[in-house]
Amino acid sequence: MESRFSQNKPEEKLALPSREQLEWQDLELGMFCHFGINTFCDQEWGEGNDSPAVFNPLHLDAHQWVSTAKEAGFRYFILTAKHHDGFCLWPTATSTYSVASSPWKEGRGDVVKECAEACRELGVGFGIYLSPWDRHEPCYADPQAYDDFYALQLQELLTGYGPLTEIWFDGAGSEGRNYDWQRIMDLIKRHQPGAMVFNMGAPTIRWVGNEDGVAPYPCWNTANSARGSMFSEASLNWLPGTPSWVPAECDVPIRKDRWFWHPEEEHLLLSLEQLMDIYYRSVGHGATLLLNVAPDNRGLFPEADVQRLLEFGKEIRRRFDKALAVTAGTGDIVELELPAATVIDHVEIMEDIAYGERVEGYMLEAYSNGAWLELKRGSSIGHKKIDAFPPVVAEKIRLRVSEAAASPKIRRLAVYHCGESLQ
Repeated sequence: MESRFSQNKPEEKLALPSREQLEWQDLELGMFCHFGINTFCDQEWGEGNDSPAVFNPLHLDAHQWVSTAKEAGFRYFILTAKHHDGFCLWPTATSTYSVASSPWKEGRGDVVKECAEACRELGVGFGIYLSPWDRHEPCYADPQAYDDFYALQLQELLTGYGPLTEIWFDGAGSEGRNYDWQRIMDLIKRHQPGAMVFNMGAPTIRWVGNEDGVAPYPCWNTANSARGSMFSEASLNWLPGTPSWVPAECDVPIRKDRWFWHPEEEHLLLSLEQLMDIYYRSVGHGATLLLNVAPDNRGLFPEADVQRLLEFGKEIRRRFDKALAVTAGTGDIVELELPAATVIDHVEIMEDIAYGERVEGYMLEAYSNGAWLELKRGSSIGHKKIDAFPPVVAEKIRLRVSEAAASPKIRRLAVYHCGESLQ
């Protein structure tokens, strides 16, 4: 195969990630935690009129939440500090509609603080979700007054809980509403410049566009807009100066279509096979997976959810913790020789995306019984591509790049025998 770059063709100017984006993409697995007044009302979306008196998680244990996430291999944790109902999980000075008006810890509790402290103790990144839409706050009807209100809430969260990994803006309910995104972004830049910003304003990461946890393939790291919510096909208008490099995050609840906990719904828990399929089609497509696990009305993760989550982490490690052989390389052909002829069924490829996303077409081949056999073809690689194929006895494998925007830089080419595959 003749290389596009064999004649020293100058490389095209490519979009490049920031250092913070590179670090975030290497996290790969995040846990979403939907918890709030809805947890006590058997509902997904409250209307903002539920009494704070119902919020009383007598056994709340943020350490259990975060330690479970860490044991399963999740590297960051995002809490719904305020959902659409407007109930705040921290004692905000902006409203009485918060934990301070609840019986939990006699009004002296702070769920955000407990999560932040657990994340710091366990070395897990901490992020916050702050719904722009607020169904409780009377001043929401006055856009200018609400912009002031929202900025104060955001500033409390940006300044009161240590470094944040991610700030999650949900577009649901805000279709057609314009917030003061420049002001919001200025606050983040001032107080949490290293935090990823999800999907709105001038985002550094984007929504994948569904709640199934699945990235399309190819899922390129560059974009100039994204869908805003499940309730509109319209694309968001991002602020001028938004970076071209905006990688995708795939959010999905571990109980089908249920972001908050509901009684008697353990049957909706996704199977291990479903979770592995999601992993292959999120992380394995170069995106990041944000899996929601909801605490119950005790303030604990349900045991069944914990066990399923730990099974998931264990299965990921079983398949991908120990490669049979690993290499890296540059150029259109990267070859990897195995220690001996070995059964293989998975290959993991990573570009060195610090230099941009370069590969636009590739073929994987295995050298078996004296001949090269085609295993897989693909387009994008980006942060990571996991290719599964029927087992084959191979002596070596070869990555052949057929199309590229610039000379390929392969950070990792790894071979596995995982056994059972869902692909």
